[in-house]
Amino acid sequence: MKKNKKCLGCGVKLQSDNILNIGYTPNLENDYCMRCFKVKNYGISESITSNKEDYINILKSIKKTKDLVLYIVDILNLPSDINEITNYLDNDIYLVLNKRDVLPKSIKDEKIISYLKEISNFKDYFIVSTFNNLGMDDLYKKVLKNKKSKEVYLVGETNAGKSSLINKIISNYSEGEPVLTTSNMPETTLDKIKIEINNKLTLVDTPGIVDNQNIIEQLDSKYYKLLNTKKEIKPRTYQINKNTSLLIGDFLRIDYLEGDKNSFTFYIPNSIPIKRINIRRNNLKDLAYQEINMKFHEDLVIYGLGFIKIVLPCKVGLSLDKNVKTFVRKNLI
Repeated sequence: MKKNKKCLGCGVKLQSDNILNIGYTPNLENDYCMRCFKVKNYGISESITSNKEDYINILKSIKKTKDLVLYIVDILNLPSDINEITNYLDNDIYLVLNKRDVLPKSIKDEKIISYLKEISNFKDYFIVSTFNNLGMDDLYKKVLKNKKSKEVYLVGETNAGKSSLINKIISNYSEGEPVLTTSNMPETTLDKIKIEINNKLTLVDTPGIVDNQNIIEQLDSKYYKLLNTKKEIKPRTYQINKNTSLLIGDFLRIDYLEGDKNSFTFYIPNSIPIKRINIRRNNLKDLAYQEINMKFHEDLVIYGLGFIKIVLPCKVGLSLDKNVKTFVRKNLI
């Protein structure tokens, strides 16, 4: 490999040490940095914060405006603490659950919203799909009716679909060509981007925060398209006995350690394979290991991948990259 190899897209020196720095690629044999890879293959380009402190400073500057905020979240990968953003904002916040198209159509939107209302207290809740335009008119009408000024802010993690939401609003509701202007945030050197939709509304896009505990940030780039699926998930249910293990792709192993015969239903992209093996086999045992106790009707969330709906109490062992966030919650579905 050539020393000081540069990205063919942007010309920056490639590096594999820090995902938050420019030029990052998980494999120095690649020709493109991760950012250019996403732009080239998926048309995704968004500014990001370099650390959480920068992101908090962005939120503090938004708080001063008192403007309406759209908090964009991937419906398949709800944050473990969805209320954390309210520690920094007292603005009216609409929780916008994006990527509705990936969840089975049989799931009722009302059930998901009811679930979220039990654990959070946002001003309003919306379920949308920018892929098939679901729910966009309702969101747009409510934004126009309840915005505090012409400007409305958008916040959220990378990969939640913030850019695609903006693009859909532009294509649906802009009058002529939208005008983009860039100015510095008051407390940081990061940029915000103003997108004039029409004479009634200007969206203010903010850098997304990278969550290094999202599995997509830890896996090879070959998984990017698989994990960012636009296809409706077909839940896969397995009846599990003690001393059975499941391999999910080549990056996750689940061992069923204790409990009665149980039901595991996987809400993960269809293209990720699942294989049942005997617990004595050594597949993926070189990964970081943790044990988790599950109660009645809880989900095991692998952040960035999706979740597993488990019916009965049990103990499971997980073999997974040590940097990937996992947590347990009450069954979403």
